[in-house]
Amino acid sequence: MTSQSTCDVLTFNLNNPSLERASRQLAYLAARPEPVLVLTETANSEGCRFLEERFTVAGYSVTFPRPEQRGERGAMIVSRLATRPLETGVDYLPHRTVGVTVDTDEGPLEVIGLYVPSRNATAEKTARKRSFLQACRRALVADDGAARIVIGDFNVLEPNHVPRYRFFSPFEYEFYGWFGSAGYVDAFRALHPEALEYSWVGKTGDGYRYDHAFVSGWLTGGLRGCSYVHEPRTMSGRLTDHSALTVGLAVTAAAPLAVTDPTRVETPALALF
Repeated sequence: MTSQSTCDVLTFNLNNPSLERASRQLAYLAARPEPVLVLTETANSEGCRFLEERFTVAGYSVTFPRPEQRGERGAMIVSRLATRPLETGVDYLPHRTVGVTVDTDEGPLEVIGLYVPSRNATAEKTARKRSFLQACRRALVADDGAARIVIGDFNVLEPNHVPRYRFFSPFEYEFYGWFGSAGYVDAFRALHPEALEYSWVGKTGDGYRYDHAFVSGWLTGGLRGCSYVHEPRTMSGRLTDHSALTVGLAVTAAAPLAVTDPTRVETPALALF
């Protein structure tokens, strides 16, 4: 099991859970070894508020810009390490981009969680996704030498994805390619150049590598591992429709928090359940 003094990161798509499923997700996430959890497809919903409150009362650092619009989705960062707020600069659908800074013995580490909008064939949904990706490209260029991980559900594929899906547009493939020109390295591809892994699988068995982690700065030489965790998607009574993605970083956290088990805490708001 990974030590709490490391800065390993896990991204997990919550799929806006019901209260019942959020309770099961809480037990799973609390038992994970990674001290930093990037949770995507959040909403201002009962299930996501349950997770936010339970982790907060247990002493975790929780950063959750709740989406204000009904039906909108976002991201949350939950950490057993002390964090500071990080302004990402993404000014379009900003609740879909959440950032924190974690202090390490090697220097500050920026963690940015990303939940890119999905789309259908309509002009409105396509323009929405394009605008969000453009906002990310304006704001998330890696600073020279800064250590950063951008991780989450990107809802885009790499250009040479196997199999090839023709319904993806050039601007979606270009967003994946943009990371390389902006100073990032795909953590999974850096360690597994030829592997075929999928984080979401359709009903007909078609696989998609939607969830990604890109690192910059001195993190590029400090990758200990990067792999998909399929259990949440494939287990009986599955927790979500996505596989999780874990990234092992060879850095040491400077300020672990004294946390308790979030499955055993009570909050005034939850005492009625």
